[in-house]
Amino acid sequence: MRRHLRIPHLGGAVAVILHRPHATVAALSRQLEAIGLRTQCQWPELSPAVQAADYLFLDVDTAHDDQFPWPPGRAPMPTIALIGSEAPGRIEWLMNFGADAQILKPVGTAGVYSALLIARATFDARAEMNDQIDSLRTRLAQRQTVVRAVARLAARGKTEDAAFEQLRHMAMAWRVSFEEAAARIMDGPGGDKEVNDG
Repeated sequence: MRRHLRIPHLGGAVAVILHRPHATVAALSRQLEAIGLRTQCQWPELSPAVQAADYLFLDVDTAHDDQFPWPPGRAPMPTIALIGSEAPGRIEWLMNFGADAQILKPVGTAGVYSALLIARATFDARAEMNDQIDSLRTRLAQRQTVVRAVARLAARGKTEDAAFEQLRHMAMAWRVSFEEAAARIMDGPGGDKEVNDG
């Protein structure tokens, strides 16, 4: 299913720029402030306040993993790479870091606004995908619990169909979901008592 993307309102957003003092920082700050963002320049380390930022710009030419308090690909905000050198090692680092958008240096009068929008859309899409993956993993784990619970019930001399039906009745009697009933059955000695009582 395709998502309908909307252009976010950027006024008042906070952008952190992780870059050594340079004309690039001044040019980027001017562009961001013209769009309506507030900027914070930090170098060589990120302050803990970066976690509350709305966007992070980083200098790919000098950035390294130790500067970031999160693992590669897990930034808590959209990230935009500032690329000056296209050296293979730097591009490889960038690909592993997982930036959401990029701007080639030197920063001019164009490209910043579109980079912000692309970074936000990419970040949101990745977050949605991660949520879906987590949901699928949870559902898969719940299904495995249901299978084990049915097997435990069937081990008491029932057919699988009868065990499945017993699990359904238990869920209704306990007023819980099917998966929660299965989890109760699989939880330690209390679960066994409830199985016998069911």
